Amino acid sequence: MGTTPQGQVDTVVLIHGLWMTPRSWEGWVERYTRRGMHVIAPAWPGMDLPVEQLRDDPGPIAQQSIATAVAHYDRIIRALPRPPIIMGHSFGGLFTQLLVDRGLGAAGVGVHPAAVKGVLKLPLSQLRSAFSILRNPANRQKAVPFTPDEFAYAFGNTMSREDSDRAWQRYAVPGAGRVLFESAFANLDPTSPAKVDNGRNDRAPLLLMGGGADHVVPATVVRSNAGLYQKSRALTAYEEFPGRSHFTVGQDGWEAVADYALDWALRAAALPREATIASEAPRR
Repeated sequence: MGTTPQGQVDTVVLIHGLWMTPRSWEGWVERYTRRGMHVIAPAWPGMDLPVEQLRDDPGPIAQQSIATAVAHYDRIIRALPRPPIIMGHSFGGLFTQLLVDRGLGAAGVGVHPAAVKGVLKLPLSQLRSAFSILRNPANRQKAVPFTPDEFAYAFGNTMSREDSDRAWQRYAVPGAGRVLFESAFANLDPTSPAKVDNGRNDRAPLLLMGGGADHVVPATVVRSNAGLYQKSRALTAYEEFPGRSHFTVGQDGWEAVADYALDWALRAAALPREATIASEAPRR
């Protein structure tokens, strides 16, 4: 096991996304722990239950909202002895941006993050991936499951059907309708909980990572999200991984993505804050 130099950032907070639980991070937790990091992967509030139990009774999922989830992680992070690296996948990546906007964290990483308010791109694959929830306004108050077919399109599109079904069985839980509706209509809501101050200069460094084969949050959406921060002088970076689906945290080759995310965050967190006031333009 590796060791962390005294004074260096030593903690990573992993935030899972919609249709997932902390189980989705199991490989990352082990890998980062072997590198000497203290890793915590808390569930969204009330969702600290086995996948199988949440499928049988998705009530705790239906209660979720962006505001309550972010407040939950805010409390966890503020209770830590030192600012951690905050790393989130999908809607966890949106929560990461909102938490960094609050001044939290030593560095933030959004892994195929759901977009903050202001991103106008809406590719067809993104609409199709979310259709099981958005097709019915009554789903706003519900937790809606993915069928294996829907999961195969949204998460498993780079996998064999056998591997996709295996991943669905191990990881997938119903999706929180309110969270998805809040995100989908953020640009129409003047008080949207998905809004950040994208011109803020005193926040932690932020990396957004996209995947070239992602159907749920296509790379064009993540690039546009990163571009919103160009008015800020705080460090913002974008990195794209060809061939990565929305299940990038568990798809074959996830180790390279995990290592890039942590290496970038550790380097960025080690910089004096004033040295990060020089944004990287999102790369294409």
